[in-house]
Amino acid sequence: MGRNIRKRRSPLTVKVVAASAAVALGGGGLLYAQMNASAHESNNSAQNYTKAASATVATISCPDVGQKLTNVPDKAKMGVARELANLDKQITEAYSRLASTRQAQANDANFVQNAIVGPLKEKRAATIDRIRIDITRVGGQFNNALSQLAACTTQTANQTTAGQGNNNGGQNNGGQNNGGQNNNNGNNGQASAAPSASASTPVDVGAGGQAGNGPSAADFVDITKVAPNVLAKPQNTGQASTGSFTTRCGTNQNKNHNTDNVIVAPGVTNGAHHEHDYVGNQKVNAFSTNDSLLAAPSSCQNQSDLSAYYWPVVREQDGSQEFDANALGGGKEGNVGKIITPVKAQIKYVGSPASKVVAMPQFLRIITGDAKTTTNGLANANAHWSCTGFENKVQLTQQYPICPQGSQVVRTFAFQSCWDGVNIDSANHRTHVAFADPASGVCPNGFKAIPQLTMRLVYNLAQPSIVNGQVKNAYAVDGFPEQLHKAATDHDDFISVTKNNLAAKIANCVNSGRKCQ
Repeated sequence: MGRNIRKRRSPLTVKVVAASAAVALGGGGLLYAQMNASAHESNNSAQNYTKAASATVATISCPDVGQKLTNVPDKAKMGVARELANLDKQITEAYSRLASTRQAQANDANFVQNAIVGPLKEKRAATIDRIRIDITRVGGQFNNALSQLAACTTQTANQTTAGQGNNNGGQNNGGQNNGGQNNNNGNNGQASAAPSASASTPVDVGAGGQAGNGPSAADFVDITKVAPNVLAKPQNTGQASTGSFTTRCGTNQNKNHNTDNVIVAPGVTNGAHHEHDYVGNQKVNAFSTNDSLLAAPSSCQNQSDLSAYYWPVVREQDGSQEFDANALGGGKEGNVGKIITPVKAQIKYVGSPASKVVAMPQFLRIITGDAKTTTNGLANANAHWSCTGFENKVQLTQQYPICPQGSQVVRTFAFQSCWDGVNIDSANHRTHVAFADPASGVCPNGFKAIPQLTMRLVYNLAQPSIVNGQVKNAYAVDGFPEQLHKAATDHDDFISVTKNNLAAKIANCVNSGRKCQ
């Protein structure tokens, strides 16, 4: 886990409100505390205010066991995935208890350790041991150092997001990012999209938000006050693959949602603990198989594209009671407010500036970004937030943009564009793919360039504003409740599923320099 590093306080950072009484938020079932002052927003959507409110302990930080797993035997994968999902469930349950017991915490300095963190460690230790048993019973090797990851810590309202990352998130051209993560080496470097001094990264982890777990005023910045940070793309070599292939799959107008994640938690209902939008393959859930994905309908105009494209929904925290207000993954886990469907969803495959590409293998799985950056740090962050008219100038990783009138919020993703040539997935869902070097576009040794999947999502959202330390018209991406709805937790998921030789056609189009669809 990355170091906690203090940064200059943003002028948008709200003053922390001390909490002393727990209140229940209607429809969500999640409790949060506010001390000595009223800090929850009005449910009047015309006057929707969100104020940062945080107790001494803002959230729970647990080592991400899944990211440390590098070799799980095939016969153990389902069992290990279920246990990793149990670890996530344990954390969300502990966070809910943390959020609903503020009065007890105020009365007893040892309450958090004795009643929440201590029992959580015991549960995690037992779960990690079951992972050990699952792996060793089929002849696999278990890294005993993983047993040391059972203990969790707490983060206070004055801690920054843990660690710094190296995702070069400022690299963007026309809304299509050029990779820029850390090539999965786990090394922490300078965080991307560093705002100017007048819009520095927020200091407060803080609570706040309609459900008490974010976002806070510090999570927003006026994009017109952020210094340009977009870097130039690598220069094309003589072997560059300069074409592109656009697939048109809609914007999830039919509202295909669920809180599963078949990549990370196969066979586990609510494995994501937040809602996803789905376009492309229309039968993606925790129980999907390669065969069922091949047999499913697609929302794409090109019916040979059965790929699964899915991402966390964006919500306006306007007090609305969505369909999932009383459901796990929704209101019961702090994901509240009106789900906003993007008005545009551009899905495009682009080439490499350094080489030709090979076709993506059938059923390749890629996750880009990290849903747990609030506690993991930013090493695997790949969030890019901007506004129409600013995409070539400013890309934000750690804050949501406040766009000027007439401008729309934009989320962009650029997936890993290098493949190990063998595996369609890996134990931690990262090491089978990698990002190309951001300066040269060259893949790491042993990896092959594949068409780079890029996505650009555009939203019509009410313009947020900061008034007396409050956010009016707050919006946020769905996430795990303990991650506090930070902008950096944005991520995207993909499973490549094609028919009629479409994968080869995409590669040929990209390699030949054509623009196809």
